[in-house]
Amino acid sequence: MRILNQGGGKKLSLPEINAKINELLKQSIKSDGVINLFSDKEQDFSLFDPKFLEEISKMKEKNLAVELLKRLIAEQVHIYKRTNLVKSEKFSEIMQSAMNRYLNGMLTNEEVIQEMLNLAKQIREAQKAGEDLGLTADELAFYDALTKPQAIKDFYENEELIAITKELADTLRRNRTIDWQKRESARARMRMMIKKLLKSHRYPPEGMDDAVATVMQQCELWADNSFAVESHSY
Repeated sequence: MRILNQGGGKKLSLPEINAKINELLKQSIKSDGVINLFSDKEQDFSLFDPKFLEEISKMKEKNLAVELLKRLIAEQVHIYKRTNLVKSEKFSEIMQSAMNRYLNGMLTNEEVIQEMLNLAKQIREAQKAGEDLGLTADELAFYDALTKPQAIKDFYENEELIAITKELADTLRRNRTIDWQKRESARARMRMMIKKLLKSHRYPPEGMDDAVATVMQQCELWADNSFAVESHSY
């Protein structure tokens, strides 16, 4: 890991960075994604609140700020990996690209911090996108899978895509079965059901058959995650 501190302030070693972050996280107040890392205990900071991120960007120990941002955003990306296939791939690629350029000396501390702040903004906007479309987080994941190929939106009205999304989500919820994880025949039936539903909406357009694979992967991710959540609740 690169430890150069080009932004001024104290130079920290990797063990010092880890120790400081661990101490900050120990002092944190964590609840529903709200984290308070600073001395004002009367005010909580949302992870993607601009004021919270500004506090991090103003830290004198810039390499500590980089590592802290990386960890906090990585945690959000990890959450997406369990729920939203398309968004997790997108955010992972953006983050990995920024960190690779940083480690290869192509970005300064200040530049990589700005890239991380921009990524945090994208994640925040992605969360709001579902609300604007009237979709739950689960439904937004299906919508993202359906619309991963940009050209898809040229073939369908958005209202139709939302309708497919909601029907898909409702069908999966109504047909949940524990056999999904135990028997390949159950998985095969669910795949056939999804393909039939998509075909009834003439999805995907001709020549875009790969789009179905993405939707299928998202459906399987949802099913696996829903059973994992259910098993942990017992």
